[in-house]
Amino acid sequence: MAVVDATVDPRPQLARALDQVEHQIAELRPHDFGRSTPCAEYDARTLLAHLVAVLRKLEVVRHGGDMTQVNDPATDLHGDEDAAFRHARTAFERAWEADSALGPDYTLAWGTMPGRALLDAYTHEFTVHAWDLSQVTGRGDDLDPVLAHAALDWFSRNVPAEDRSEDGPFAPVVAIANDAGPYARLAAFVGRQAAL
Repeated sequence: MAVVDATVDPRPQLARALDQVEHQIAELRPHDFGRSTPCAEYDARTLLAHLVAVLRKLEVVRHGGDMTQVNDPATDLHGDEDAAFRHARTAFERAWEADSALGPDYTLAWGTMPGRALLDAYTHEFTVHAWDLSQVTGRGDDLDPVLAHAALDWFSRNVPAEDRSEDGPFAPVVAIANDAGPYARLAAFVGRQAAL
């Protein structure tokens, strides 16, 4: 299980990761939504529906609910993905705004995790998905390298290369040049074909 410093509040970094996703969503044009993303099972529209679902799951978990009851990808988005993401984000942030939310353990589909570690983990998922969207928008230069370094560190510790398989949530590590940028290295580590 991921270990997180109990003195660190993950919410500011998560907010930056969500800002980054929102920026990429704003850059999408109507013809982009059907385009493939490096996240193999999702085109841009379906990836956005997944991101909305993740925010909804985190809100449900915070209130003691069952995250598996949330449709993922979300099935109620009909051309208003941008607004749906903002709405889901607002509800999520409201649910997690109390400092007391960070300490308790929460029940997830795969076990339990303290709130602080849970939000930290999802920060890095959103960072990767911002990169996925940037491959559609062409705006990878807008991504925050500090978030990429933090995500690469987290994935290196929590999703090691030797534990990967073709059937798991993360594909085997993709070979990449040693001097590649932080997002290219992050993408490669989580099994994406990096283009940045």
